Amino acid sequence: MQTLSRKPKNANLEKYGLKNVKANWNLDGETLQKLTLEKGMGTETANGTLCVNTGKFTGRSPKDRFIVKDNYTEDKVWWGRINKPIDPENFQKLYDEVVAYLSNKEVYVRDAYVGAAPEYRMNVRTITEYPWSNYFVKNMFIQLADDEIENFEEEWLVICAPGYEAKDPANSGLRAGNFSVLDFTRKTVLIAGSAYTGEIKKGIFSALNFILPTEKNVLPMHCSANYGENGDTAIFFGLSGTGKTTLSADPNRKLIGDDEHGWTADNIIFNFEGGCYAKVIDLTEEKEPDIFRAIRPGALLENVVFKEGTKEVDYSDSSITQNTRVSYPIHHIDNIQVPSYGGNPKNIFFLTCDAFGVLPPVSKLTPGQAAYHFISGYTAKVAGTEAGINEPVPSFSACFGEPFMPLHPTVYAEMLSKKMTEAHVNVWLLNTGWSGGPYGVGSRIKLKYTRAMISSILEGELERVDYEQHPIFGLHMPKYCHNVPTELLDPMNTWLQKGAYISKAIQLAHSFHLNFDKFINQASDEVIHGGPLIDAHQVIDHHI
Repeated sequence: MQTLSRKPKNANLEKYGLKNVKANWNLDGETLQKLTLEKGMGTETANGTLCVNTGKFTGRSPKDRFIVKDNYTEDKVWWGRINKPIDPENFQKLYDEVVAYLSNKEVYVRDAYVGAAPEYRMNVRTITEYPWSNYFVKNMFIQLADDEIENFEEEWLVICAPGYEAKDPANSGLRAGNFSVLDFTRKTVLIAGSAYTGEIKKGIFSALNFILPTEKNVLPMHCSANYGENGDTAIFFGLSGTGKTTLSADPNRKLIGDDEHGWTADNIIFNFEGGCYAKVIDLTEEKEPDIFRAIRPGALLENVVFKEGTKEVDYSDSSITQNTRVSYPIHHIDNIQVPSYGGNPKNIFFLTCDAFGVLPPVSKLTPGQAAYHFISGYTAKVAGTEAGINEPVPSFSACFGEPFMPLHPTVYAEMLSKKMTEAHVNVWLLNTGWSGGPYGVGSRIKLKYTRAMISSILEGELERVDYEQHPIFGLHMPKYCHNVPTELLDPMNTWLQKGAYISKAIQLAHSFHLNFDKFINQASDEVIHGGPLIDAHQVIDHHI
């Protein structure tokens, strides 16, 4: 039995193996929120925003993500620790188990698409066990106009059943009862055992990261992007804690998107999504006004805690998880680019939070260096971020999004190098971390200085200054930047003991080399030479 309105002509779930389900098609947010509350699955904040608890999993489970290994993927996917294979027979077994579990139940169906640029749009049908999972999809994917629903046909299917766990994981090719599996031949993402909504978002992002480079000549990017008054697009790559969301939110520029984008052959940067999925730990209106104000009816909060005796969220409370989140439609942000794409990319920023205090606060990269640092995806974990971390630890995530990249990182890096050369794009490495010493000794680079550097770059001022080369990393550091103390620009100048700086810089350079060893055989000479200088000691002696 299928009920409720806004159904397409092909509103038949039996073709997926689902039998005797009550299907709710394309419900509005208000109805989904009401159903979530009625079923005891959520609560409301004082201002009426829906809050849910995702249960056992408050983040993705990367060890339980698989890709079906078949004739189509066998020679294309970068198999290993990140992209773990599962055979088609086991996928079919799991699929049959999940649809049998969902049969005779109430489900929620959302027809939407990803890819704001019309020629790269991909229709996605999502079937969820929980109404609030469907709410998340409504926020994060791009919604259809009413007249588009009638003739909707999906290209990809997502089935999400958090309440189901595999009965016999080991004999199904799994590690545990929960799983997220991509089948590129069947164009299906199958999620079970986890209610964490990010599995849905990143499942489709992973699919696009495979499809766009291999079939569409489009570079997929884990980045934010904004658009200037002069028609130029700026792109911000960065791992968690580096400032990607903060720095791309610029009152003088329009936000294209905050997380996932494509770069086309004709130099269009387009958002994959229709919403934002932001961390809210320690959120304040003063620090992140756009995100704070976006949390209103229509948004979905995950795993937050209320202040005792109230319906007011305590954003400093991490008792459930550090990874507290909110999803909201992008129109909850005032200053956005409509539609969500822009042309003429001029500047790319790689953001890193270097807790060792070694990297310059801003440096300009050559094409080879850009590819090297893109493949490396460096930042640092600091004390307190994870149990057992008492001093900074280097952290590398290829392409600034390794868990979602099915192809070898050099595929994406070579595409980036080619595009930046053809479009005459400048690539910059910004250290939003420490200066004057490592974490615990030096101090965090002030946000106002990082913003000043970005402004100078976007206004073309750093095209007209002199540069000097970093003696160990080979990075080109400007000698002057408006509204930034000159001594800050060369990190060695900020350390009291130059010898201590050199020792720490060599240590970090060694970490880069060790991490890059696994890419050596696939990388070109230009990319390999974009890394830290090999004979660092000799260069340093000369520099001193």
